[in-house]
Amino acid sequence: MITDTAIACIISQEIAASYPVHLLPPITMSCSHEHAAFPGTVSISAKTLYAVIDDIRASLTRSGIHKLVIVNGHGGNYVLSNVVQEANVDGPAVSLFPLGADWDRARDHADLASDRQADMHAGEIETSVLLHAAPELVRDGYTEADHDGGPRPFLLVQGMGAYTESGVIGFPALATADKGKAVLESLTEGFALHLAARGVSR
Repeated sequence: MITDTAIACIISQEIAASYPVHLLPPITMSCSHEHAAFPGTVSISAKTLYAVIDDIRASLTRSGIHKLVIVNGHGGNYVLSNVVQEANVDGPAVSLFPLGADWDRARDHADLASDRQADMHAGEIETSVLLHAAPELVRDGYTEADHDGGPRPFLLVQGMGAYTESGVIGFPALATADKGKAVLESLTEGFALHLAARGVSR
């Protein structure tokens, strides 16, 4: 129930240790409606998440802070792309990280065997990051939990329950702490590109 938040926090802490940025507390509930088949999942609406981010940005602006990076740990938060799109109409102010290209570079750098499509949820990349940075969050049995969810054309219609009974779509058995360390190294290095795109020097 906390994996995506934990990973976003881990990435944020790595960034804060390497760049002149300040950390805000995580937003721990977002748009996870596709996970509703799994008891305990709590979601807020896209409009609520939009409003929360917009309010935070407005509050920061009143404090004289005009640049914001949203570190997103959950792929279902589609509305964040629109938040960023609209926020940058008058010039670079808000960035969303990591993007798909950032994850792909990290997979290559860490020599992951799986790709982003096949390894969607609780798979090689997420388990590797946690094995490196928060091994206490990885349950026993992950090495026998691989599940190939196959094509998922109606994920947003039928939810994840139509494609997995366990919640796993991916290959956690392939995960190692070394891979997780390499993933985080790549993401941290790649963050410099996001700062440069927003006119901020390292």
